[in-house]
Amino acid sequence: MDQEERELKRIQDEVVETLKTVYDPEIPVNVYELGLIYKINYKLPVVEIDMGLTSPNCPMTDVLTYEIQTKVKLIQGVDDVAINVVMEPEWNQDMMTEEAKLKLGLL
Repeated sequence: MDQEERELKRIQDEVVETLKTVYDPEIPVNVYELGLIYKINYKLPVVEIDMGLTSPNCPMTDVLTYEIQTKVKLIQGVDDVAINVVMEPEWNQDMMTEEAKLKLGLL
């Protein structure tokens, strides 16, 4: 693995770890484990994130997108974050990790 590949891997790992620090204020599980992060594209220095919502009328959309942008921009090598809120596929509980389901008492 060359230096460029190692740097990309570091950024990818840091983005995922950062997303795991962003919580929906109404649910005690982070957005990554909830399955709200559908896709991450690395077009460095820009990171593009497609994310869904637990509900199309989620009142926390602006709060969540702002927190994700703010935190991911702090990662060395990332200058900008583009978040696309998408409604398809529609989010459902099957998208959650087992850990998230355990935290919510669904397993």
